Amino acid sequence: MTSRRRSRSLNERELRLWRVGRTLGLTFAAAVLVAGGVFYGLVVLLDFQEIDTTAKLDAKTLFDLVKLSFGVVAGAGALVALVVAYRRQCVDEAGAHREATRLHTERFSQAVDKLGSDSPAVRLGGVHALAGLADDAPDNNLRQTCIDVLCAYLQLPYTPDPGNDPTHQDEHHHYLALRKVRHTILRLISDHYQRPRETHRSWQGCDFDLDGVTIDCDMDFSGATFSDGLVSFGGATFSDGLVSFGGATFSGGMVFFGGAAFSSETVYFDDLTDRATFSGARVSFRNASGSAPNGLLATVGTPVPAEIHFPSIWLPPVP
Repeated sequence: MTSRRRSRSLNERELRLWRVGRTLGLTFAAAVLVAGGVFYGLVVLLDFQEIDTTAKLDAKTLFDLVKLSFGVVAGAGALVALVVAYRRQCVDEAGAHREATRLHTERFSQAVDKLGSDSPAVRLGGVHALAGLADDAPDNNLRQTCIDVLCAYLQLPYTPDPGNDPTHQDEHHHYLALRKVRHTILRLISDHYQRPRETHRSWQGCDFDLDGVTIDCDMDFSGATFSDGLVSFGGATFSDGLVSFGGATFSGGMVFFGGAAFSSETVYFDDLTDRATFSGARVSFRNASGSAPNGLLATVGTPVPAEIHFPSIWLPPVP
């Protein structure tokens, strides 16, 4: 739907550009009329009746009036040239955008094909290809599409580790390879979210749907800014590794941890140097289970702000 709407918008803009020709003709004609009106107005103002009558207007003054009139026409011509140049630039930009979108779509299809391969190594290549496409996307909608695919991959069910039993060595190695693919996606997300939003390769402001994902590797959001978009860890399981939000700023958007399962010593909202900051973002931990993330309650303070929701078991007892 978004792609079709964007394509329709480009087509409508091009159609509007083709009407510029009619506008240019009208502009030029109006400029000529204005030049003639200026000339005639000055003549009437000076009460000039006959060219040969020098008492009212001499030949030099008449020549100056003619030059002024032609100057107005020349200015109108310059305006026409500027409008034509602007139109040409707009058409060129629209063509460049179409070409960039076409190339992006081709690379996107190839990357998604790799992500569906039976080989973990090929899948890993597809992950990096999609991350690169998100970085180079010509607009935010195409970037969001790449991120959606990576998040959807994390939500796919996977076969649990069969263990180190000698009879299941191949399955165990396959599991480890696929886990590396998942861990790579998680680390790419945290790495890109840490980058300042002003940089070209930042993913801040995009939506991340990590509902139900098992997070069993390190993810570093320290210093990141959550000021727009939706980042959802709803129903996620933080079972291993370390996820740090130390020094992160929650100042807008929505960060959702509803129903997430936290195990002790896995998620931190403070670190050795800084604490997270909450100043207007909506953050929800409703129905979360396990221990409260380290430093969260101390960071939020009491009473808990209305836009932050905790399960009752995390809140200090009411005296």
